[in-house]
Amino acid sequence: MRHFGHISPAVREGLFHREPSTFTADSPARMLSVALGATLYSPATRPSLAEDVLKQAARGVVSMVLCLEDSIDDAEVTDAEANLIRQFAALAARDAAPGPGPRHEGGAGSTAGADVPLLFIRVREPAQITDLVRRLGDSVRMLSGFVLPKFTEERGRHFLEALAEAETACGRRLFAMPVLESPELLHLETRGEILRGIARSVDKYRDRVLALRLGVTDFCSAYGLRRAPDMTAYDVHIVASVIADVVNVLGRADGTGFTITGPVWEYFRRQERMFKPQLRRSPFLEGRAEELRTALIEHDMDGLLREIELDRANGLLGKTCIHPSHVAPVHALSVVSHEEFTDAQDILSPERGGGGVLRSAYTNKMNEVKPHRAWAERTLQRAEVFGVAREDVGFVDLLAAGLAN
Repeated sequence: MRHFGHISPAVREGLFHREPSTFTADSPARMLSVALGATLYSPATRPSLAEDVLKQAARGVVSMVLCLEDSIDDAEVTDAEANLIRQFAALAARDAAPGPGPRHEGGAGSTAGADVPLLFIRVREPAQITDLVRRLGDSVRMLSGFVLPKFTEERGRHFLEALAEAETACGRRLFAMPVLESPELLHLETRGEILRGIARSVDKYRDRVLALRLGVTDFCSAYGLRRAPDMTAYDVHIVASVIADVVNVLGRADGTGFTITGPVWEYFRRQERMFKPQLRRSPFLEGRAEELRTALIEHDMDGLLREIELDRANGLLGKTCIHPSHVAPVHALSVVSHEEFTDAQDILSPERGGGGVLRSAYTNKMNEVKPHRAWAERTLQRAEVFGVAREDVGFVDLLAAGLAN
């Protein structure tokens, strides 16, 4: 699979200076943690789940979470588990069936030959991990791992031990994506120790922890809060302080950190505006793509776009998504610009190994080799999986192409 693989090769060639690389569920963890992109959640109760997965794959989704936790009623868990077993069997059968030949990329949303995304199951309890892996049988090969809710050191230890047991039983690699959302993490008096405990847990299983996810809805719930569609998670100061501390402890660029994904954006219908929409005065859209501008405003994308940019500025990569309309903006804003790529290459140039300061090729900024090295390395990792835009290609062009199918 590859990002923007659902659009035609000819269109991709016109958009990218360097096209996104291909990857599979068996690619290195470092690559997959960056490639997650917009991770789309779906309740495990959906009767057409296998077809839904393929439909979303044909629209550019590369990672999905099939949820047995908060998205379904407590009384639905047993039926939802049984449904998952059936749907994974259907995906596995489709995957094993002889195909008509190479997949036609950019096939107007057709699911024929579409790559199955990275699939994760969000469980409630550790015992579900081993039980589901046993019940999945051969179709476990379609599974990339599990999402672990309300993760703390004590609770997380049981989840991670169950994951290791399930791996041994099925003989394949399974990843964990812990969700940081417990009230103890939010509360100031317990936050430090909870974070240190989480760090101990995930470090022990470092080779199996693909990414850490933030449960911002749960954070808000602890104080009876809900951010409006004009506000980002970073406008809610109590939430922003937790994100900052999580990145501080768990997102360091010194080799000890993990990929931390952006929080969910809840809105996908037109809402009354409290403030002037950011999108209407966005520099991305000045004088361009009026039709797309109108569509984005009508679908409440202005706040989402601002939050995606703030995610990146605060050290987060990728995003939890609960609606398909959020996927294309996340991916379009994940593409590395030609300017970013040029700066990163200059900073990491072998002749700059001793440090120093240089003017950027775009002659608009200072690139200081040693302080900017970690940023440059992360930028090139992102460029590998999301590609590098051509010099004259911007966000609107990438978004329009992503939505074309």
